[in-house]
Amino acid sequence: MMLKRDIHIESIYSEMPFADRFAQAKKDGFAFVEFWGWDDKDLPEVKRLLDANGLKMAAMSGDGPLSMCDPVNKAPYIEYIKGALAAAKVVGCPVLVIHSDSLLDSPQFAKPMSGDYSDVTRYCAMFDVLKEIAPMAEEAGVTFVLEALNIVKDHCGNFLSDTKTSVELVAAVGSPNLKVLYDAYHMYLDEGKICETTEKYLPYIGHIHIADAPGRNEPGTGVINYKNFMKHLAKLGYQNSVGFELYPATDSATAVQAIRACSEGI
Repeated sequence: MMLKRDIHIESIYSEMPFADRFAQAKKDGFAFVEFWGWDDKDLPEVKRLLDANGLKMAAMSGDGPLSMCDPVNKAPYIEYIKGALAAAKVVGCPVLVIHSDSLLDSPQFAKPMSGDYSDVTRYCAMFDVLKEIAPMAEEAGVTFVLEALNIVKDHCGNFLSDTKTSVELVAAVGSPNLKVLYDAYHMYLDEGKICETTEKYLPYIGHIHIADAPGRNEPGTGVINYKNFMKHLAKLGYQNSVGFELYPATDSATAVQAIRACSEGI
């Protein structure tokens, strides 16, 4: 079975209007796309563009303005998640990405907490939210994927920054509709050992993101051998989506060529 690939049409194709990116993704050979926020999109129009181009959604962000690890946000965070589930239904999106923290627009540091909380308090806040939203995902037929972010380059101050903790939170909740998003770029910076980590935690991984390091550009611009990583995932029997969430080093056409080169035939 070929690996299921998708392309992130907000980080890639920035040279063209958003509405034109669906046709370009199809032209470039992708059957699945993903993007970030849902609350700034015309969702019926997104659905029309998906259908018109024979595309399906792979994932989109489920949260954004609120930090899950801040205890004061539990009720509004869950209300926002309800909106995300409704949005996912409109566009037929099976995966919603969630995070420990909300990020500032620029620089993308974690937003300040409402109090001086211990790590234990933050973990408990996350567990309380995850335990409550997991049944919602099960009822909706959607999977939440919890994403850890790197804290050495892009997202300073973000609370959840390693795979082990992400998996432990997901395992503690124990829902088939709650998994982790393994972002190979972020976790290369925070942990390294991306092949060993994906093998160890494979049953918990519901989505993967790819970008090279340093730079967060397309494969071949940095030090990660993504051709071998993709072969590794195929050998493991990974069956969920691999999303190319990256920023083209020069232009989108060149980035797409590099994406094809690292995943061709796998």
